[in-house]
Amino acid sequence: MSEVYSYRELVDLLNRYARSYYTEDAPEVPDAEYDRLYRTLVELETSDPSIIAEDSPTRRVGDAVLSSFDKVTHKVMLMSMGDIFNNDELLDFDRRMREFVGTASVEYCAEPKLDGLAVSLIYESGILVQAATRGDGRVGENITANARTIKAIPLRLSGKSVPDYLDVRGEVFMPRDGFERWNENARQNGGKVFANPRNAAAGSLRQLDSKITARRPLTFNAYYVGECRGLELPDTQYGRLKTLESLGLPVNPHIRVVNGVQGLREYYEDILTKRSGLNYDIDGVVLKLNSLQLQKEMGFTAKTPRWAIAYKFPPEEMMTTLVDVEFQVGRTGAVTPVAKLQPVYVGGATVSSATLHNEDEIRRLGLKIGDTVIVRRAGDVIPQVSGVVEHKRNGTEKEIIFPEVCPECGSKIERLEGESVARCTGELVCPAQLREGIRHFVSRDAMDIEGFGDRIVEELVSSGKVKNVADLYFLTENDLSSLLLDPGNDNHKPRLLGTVTAKKLVMAINKSRVVPLDRFIYALGIRDVGSSTARTLASHFERLSDLMKADFNALTNLPDIGTVGAEHIVDFFREPHNLEIIDRLVAKPWESLFSAGIELSPLPQRSETDALALPLAGRTYVLTGTLESMDRNTAKEKLQELGAKVSGSVSKKTYAVICGADPGSKLTKATELGLRVIYEEEFLQNLSKLSLAEKQ
Repeated sequence: MSEVYSYRELVDLLNRYARSYYTEDAPEVPDAEYDRLYRTLVELETSDPSIIAEDSPTRRVGDAVLSSFDKVTHKVMLMSMGDIFNNDELLDFDRRMREFVGTASVEYCAEPKLDGLAVSLIYESGILVQAATRGDGRVGENITANARTIKAIPLRLSGKSVPDYLDVRGEVFMPRDGFERWNENARQNGGKVFANPRNAAAGSLRQLDSKITARRPLTFNAYYVGECRGLELPDTQYGRLKTLESLGLPVNPHIRVVNGVQGLREYYEDILTKRSGLNYDIDGVVLKLNSLQLQKEMGFTAKTPRWAIAYKFPPEEMMTTLVDVEFQVGRTGAVTPVAKLQPVYVGGATVSSATLHNEDEIRRLGLKIGDTVIVRRAGDVIPQVSGVVEHKRNGTEKEIIFPEVCPECGSKIERLEGESVARCTGELVCPAQLREGIRHFVSRDAMDIEGFGDRIVEELVSSGKVKNVADLYFLTENDLSSLLLDPGNDNHKPRLLGTVTAKKLVMAINKSRVVPLDRFIYALGIRDVGSSTARTLASHFERLSDLMKADFNALTNLPDIGTVGAEHIVDFFREPHNLEIIDRLVAKPWESLFSAGIELSPLPQRSETDALALPLAGRTYVLTGTLESMDRNTAKEKLQELGAKVSGSVSKKTYAVICGADPGSKLTKATELGLRVIYEEEFLQNLSKLSLAEKQ
């Protein structure tokens, strides 16, 4: 997809991209594309310096200042950073440092490269008096009113000794969870949807109304001291960052002092590994000589420090072509458009599909089949199409038509007033809803029937052997062993499931015939009833029949159940088909020849007053890693019995994270948020004490 540009075209294009990003708050291409073109420009100018134009992006650090903001002249210039992208360039950087210092190994301060907006904060006698953007490095924009709304930026410095004057540089950025929440809310309410967290931070800081900035989830990390008077600072970069931290300024927890090029490599690989688990975007690491004296001696080029470099990561945004749009149907009938893409390597993986959320998102993006699109994949986030590169259109693009009937069963697609999701109305006849319903029913938190993979479920539905979840309990070894599975590979022929696998599946089905009431309620797949809500229901209704009779008022009086959820529960138990399925699942064998005879174990019944009196009431826990003493479900149940909520994601509302062996990104996020981490030995001790106290 790369195009060849003349020097003049390249300068104009880069200036246009920079203006759209920084000045107009409307990025046209991902950062990786800008970096690629910028490096091409540098190569052209290096080979022939006579062609360098006055308006070349290489002649300035940032972009023009908006006239709607007061201008601020920086006493000490805010420099940008040179970039490197591979090990050879890292070796070259280290060689230059060693040659200047005259030693075999050099000490560096290594820091994550935050992907936000650079700012300068001025404190006089410990009070924040000015905040400004970098602008062109010499002149920036006065954003003091907006910066004061960011809770991470202290309005007054703390500590025993506060400098008379401090110019601290840092990055304002938007955490990933805040970015996702903001965009989801904006999609539902027709608000501003941002392309990425960096764009969100830049757009938020440059609001003329600081009340708008205050509503946006921004934060800040300090990374450099421009000038300081009235306080003697350490003579190392790392030492100064720790001093800033002691003054109450937030500093990234992943800064390190490393030695030599091997230390730089190891730090790069370590942060790259942690990248997906961080709650904020980073696009590389910044490597600086740790000695301030050596920094001073090395000095600067026209726009960058000689003593520092940014080692960039593989990009999390790339451009590719939208080949087609397919429409997938979920277990509740929700019809979701999915972009089929020309495969592109982004965010550490090859991406060929991306979510488009709903019809409104397609219209908001102005998306057409054949468009050049920007694909974003950050960490564990599902790949998304975040923008369209409209100036690359050639007239052959096609409109995307949202279907009026279900692509699976031909039933009408309906979108209720006030909802952004369109749904297939063919609940009883739609094979897609049946497939997704079965996958949900057999899942670990539901009936926990092991072995039913996607291809087995697909074949059970397409062959007609299973027409609803109750049919699973009447499958024989013969039914299962004769399934002909598509291997999903053109080079292999379909194969029979076989008797060994069939026998294991029948055993797993039989094992699930005794199940706690809350897991059965969750398995039914009622809209908006997750595992936590199912447990609330099972704790307040001793028998399933009691829940089935509950009215709207009785349900809304329960904790954590709102009006929408209550409506879905009441509607579910009014549907004759659902009642028929439940009867087949739980009726006693002597009551019906066609009963699965599932036995539901009741949960201890507690009133709301009793629930609030439990020792862990009001606390939210998250489990990560593998516990040796019990599986996740058992640990979850023990916590819930003591009144705790158990969540699948870490947030500021999390009380503690319980950590087993080989923890994932949840531990990293918990550490960043300063949350309590409880390891297995302590967890078991606490459980024992609390359980004993509860019995007494």
